[in-house]
Amino acid sequence: MKKTAMAIFGWLVPGGAYLLMRRYVQFAVFSSAVTVAVIAGVVLQGGAGWPRPEELARLDGFTALLLQAGAAAKLLAGAPYLAASATGAAGGFLGSRVHEYGSVLLMMAGVMNVLGVSSALDQREG
Repeated sequence: MKKTAMAIFGWLVPGGAYLLMRRYVQFAVFSSAVTVAVIAGVVLQGGAGWPRPEELARLDGFTALLLQAGAAAKLLAGAPYLAASATGAAGGFLGSRVHEYGSVLLMMAGVMNVLGVSSALDQREG
């Protein structure tokens, strides 16, 4: 299977690259870790939206860039994040007082998913 298709499937389905390689234990670990992090982030009302211009208005350029990068990192969690944001389960960019914890968990889910894809692709070559 081509690397690109494997990477896209691995992004969309957390741990999916391992599933294609028939490594079911790694698939279960990455899939459950990413999904639990997304669910916990949504429960803690993590922001799932892109920051609006009025939220970025009084910030300097670097801070605004960091907020936009954090919002993009959440997208890397794949299908669980897309489902949460499509159903409206996750709040806007600034959802509540504890939104930071939820947002960090959503970003961690994205990073874990990317690490799972890169690890699977590395093991495929090795």
